[in-house]
Parts: sequence; C-alpha cells; structure tokens
Amino acid sequence: MALLVAGGGVALAVWVLNKIGRALTAVAEALATLAVVFVTVWLTVKLAFLLVRWVVVHWRTTLAAISVGLWAWWWGWLPVALTAAALTAVGLVWRWRHRSSFEAWVGRWVRSWWLRWTVYAPRLPKWLHNCGLTIRNHERTVVLTANLLGRSKVRRQAKPAADLTPRVLGVRSGSSWDEVRVRLVPGQKPEDFDDAARALATARGVARCQVRELRPKVISIDFQRRNLLADTVPCPDLADLAAVRGEDVELRRVWSGRTDYGTDWHQSLQGSHTLHAGVTGAGKGAQMWCPLVSIAPAIRDGLVRLSGIDPKGMELAYGRRIFHRYAVTGRDTLALLDDLIDGADKRKAEFAGRLRSVPISRDHPLEIVEFDEIGALIRYIGDRKLREAITERVALLTTQGRALGYTVRGYVQEPTKDTVPVRELFPRRICLRVATKSHVAMVLGDQAYERGAWANRIGEQEPGVGYLFGHGIREPLRIRGGWVPDQTIKDLETFVTGDYPPSRPGTVHSFPAPGARRDAAPGGVA
Repeated sequence: MALLVAGGGVALAVWVLNKIGRALTAVAEALATLAVVFVTVWLTVKLAFLLVRWVVVHWRTTLAAISVGLWAWWWGWLPVALTAAALTAVGLVWRWRHRSSFEAWVGRWVRSWWLRWTVYAPRLPKWLHNCGLTIRNHERTVVLTANLLGRSKVRRQAKPAADLTPRVLGVRSGSSWDEVRVRLVPGQKPEDFDDAARALATARGVARCQVRELRPKVISIDFQRRNLLADTVPCPDLADLAAVRGEDVELRRVWSGRTDYGTDWHQSLQGSHTLHAGVTGAGKGAQMWCPLVSIAPAIRDGLVRLSGIDPKGMELAYGRRIFHRYAVTGRDTLALLDDLIDGADKRKAEFAGRLRSVPISRDHPLEIVEFDEIGALIRYIGDRKLREAITERVALLTTQGRALGYTVRGYVQEPTKDTVPVRELFPRRICLRVATKSHVAMVLGDQAYERGAWANRIGEQEPGVGYLFGHGIREPLRIRGGWVPDQTIKDLETFVTGDYPPSRPGTVHSFPAPGARRDAAPGGVA
C-alpha cells in the first residue's frame, strides 16, 4: 500500500510538472515571439529613423546617388559614364580659363563634399583619439558570480565601451582653408582643442590649424591647406585715389592689406589706438605706410593731420612732408605731445556736454600720431624726468584722445612691460614676427598663442605678416600689410602737398577732375 501510494504521488507529481512545463514552454515561446517581434519592430523603426535622418542631413548626396542610380537603371551605365566624362572635361576647361568663377560656383562645393567623405569623416575621429580629444565611456554592469561550495556574490564590474568622439557636422573648403564643423561631446570644451591645435595640424599634414567656437557645443577646426600670404601684397595706387574726395574716405574702414582667408583687411584709424610689435625686419613699415596711402585724399583735404615721432630719424623722415608735426629728440617729442594735448583740451572745452565724440572735419581733423620705436623714448632715454614726462603724455592721449579725435599708433621691437609701460592702454595690437613664444602673450594677451597666433614662427621672408587678436576679434587673424615702395612714399608727399601727379620724363598721367581740393594740405611744422 505504501509503495502504491508513493507511486501514485510520484505519478501525480510528474503529471503536474509536465503540465507546468508545457505551460512554461508555451509562455516562453510566446515571450520569445513577442521579443522577436519587438526587436524587429524596434530595429525597423531605428533603421527608418536613421535613414530619414541621413536623407535630411545629407540630402544633396542622397538625391545625387538616387538620381544616378535611377538613370543607370533606366538607360544603363554608358550614358552615365559619358555624361560624367563630359562634365569633368567642361569643369577642367572652366577651371583653366576662369578659375575664380569656377571656384565660386563649383570648385569649393565639390572639394568640400570630397574632403568630407574621403578625409575628415573617416580620419578625423582617429586624429582626435590620438590627440586625446575623446571622452572614455565606462558602463557599469551587474555580474552574478555563482559559487557551488559557498555563497554566491553579486558585484559591479566596469564594462568597456566605445569612446565618445565629436561628430563631424559639415566641411566647408575655401581657397586656402578647410573649415570642419564638429559637435562636442559632454565633458569637452573648446579650450581643449586650442591646446591640441599644433598636434591636429601635424596629423593633417598642414602648417596651421585654428579652432573657432561657432555656438555652444559646436566648434570649427580650420586647417590651412595653402598660404595666401606668401607673396607680397601691393599697396593702393595713388593714381586711382587722385580723384577721390577726402570726405569719401572711410576712416573707420581703411584698407591695410590682406587676410589669411584671401579677403581684404580693413582697420579703423578713428576711435582706437594700435600698438605694433615685432623684431627688426618684421615689416613694421608696411603696417605704418599702407594705411596712410589709403587715406591720402583725407590727408590732402585736411580731414586727417599727421604727427610723426621718429627717434631714429630715418623711417618717417623719408616722408617728412606729409607730417604736420615732426620730432626726433626727446625734447622735441615732449613739445609735440604738449601741443597735441593743448589741442585736445581746446576740443574738450568746446564740445564738453554737447557731444560724446568730436566729429571729424577740416576745423577738427583726425590727429594721428605715428610713434616709431616708442620704447626708445619711454624706456631707453637717459633723462628719467623726460622719460616719465613723455610716458605721461602718451598715457593721456591713449586714455582721453579717442573721443576727441586723437589716434596713437606705436611701434616697438621689445614688447615687455618694462619697455612699454603703457602697453595696456592700446586696445588694438598687432604682433608681427617676434623672437619668443612669450612675446606673443605680451602683445596679444593670454591664450593668443594657444588659439593659433604663432607669431614666433613667422619666417624672415614674410615681412609685414602678423596676427590680430582681441578688440572684437574672437580668434587670432593672420594678416599681411600692403608693401609700400620708397617711390610711393615720395609720391605720397607730392600727393598730399597738392602737386600730384609728379612730372616725370617719359610718363603719362591722368590728372584729377577739375575742382578737386588742393588748398587743404597740411603745411605746419612743429
């Protein structure tokens, strides 16, 4: 009886377990089916989303690929190949005959597309990883360890995952620069890329790399493919300016040379003071004379009045006649600065309470002070009292002269604080070729070198090349001043004094239109 009862119990248990097993199997099959359906639907939706996103983001490439595919499907590959060959031939001839229009309409777009998909999209993530510009991502996962002889343990273990890499948003390729827009990942900041600019330039195989912040979380990594400032930039032709009225000269937008992006460089000579720093032979003469040539009609018509301080007695002396005041020695410099301050005080008394800035006119011209080798008179001169007096006058003009129509443009070789104690009073600064990396920060401020102002790497064969930074410029801008030959400076003297064009044997000149002003040239001498 016991055996029968036990056997019946076992049979009943087996039957119950069989039923439960069948039920669990059915449930498991149903769950597996649901999981397969869910995963399939999820993958389909994700694939559709990625496809739609790809079509929206890369619509040009998508439309072109679909058009070529449909064309080849309907008419075969031969018409596609012949059309591509014909378009390539037309493009090559167009580029050969008129490169500027080809670059504007076709070249830059095709090059941008090609560089994105063949260079930057596949290679930039590796460059960023090698330069330490990725974020390592560690995912935490729960691991159950079973121990048959003891107690099972639950522990957390780091599971390695792919690094977070900035994503390429687009590429814009110009005549000399490739601008690669990338989106930063959480934990990154633009300054991280500033520090790695030289490493990125080396990875790309180019001379320069610069990082620009476009908007939050988006930066542009610019690679320079071609140096557009390798050749000399010519200054304006005075013959083209002979018929220009002084009133038509934009003193806040004076043509001064070219930029590294192939565009014209304009600077303001009204409302700001500029300090130029560079070693001897760096091209400070181009920075000095080119803007004066550009505003020659305004000087001729009395809207601009120049004062020259030339401790060497050489640079500014070559164009002596264009200067209303001129000084070489320390005593003469002090007298010149006192005369300027007296004029500023008169304007202050006349316009105080009426206007916030003095309007430029022939009665109140823009006073521009060209102070060459400023360190020679405010640091190296032997007379301490005279040195301090000159420094005090320069500080007065740079702090109070902007609204009164006074502009100081200084030039120095050694930009240290001891040499130029009034260095911080010049809002705009231009750093030409300097000897050391530390001089770049002294001239342009902190982080200028890290952001691409590599003035210590300018070659001796590039006079006039320098960097701008600050005063409305977010990233360092590489520029080259227009080169002014010696004969152009002499022609500028003739232009300003009212006897232009000069009479030279064997030359033919087009004289300005009748009625052009010749009676307002500055003739005063300090």
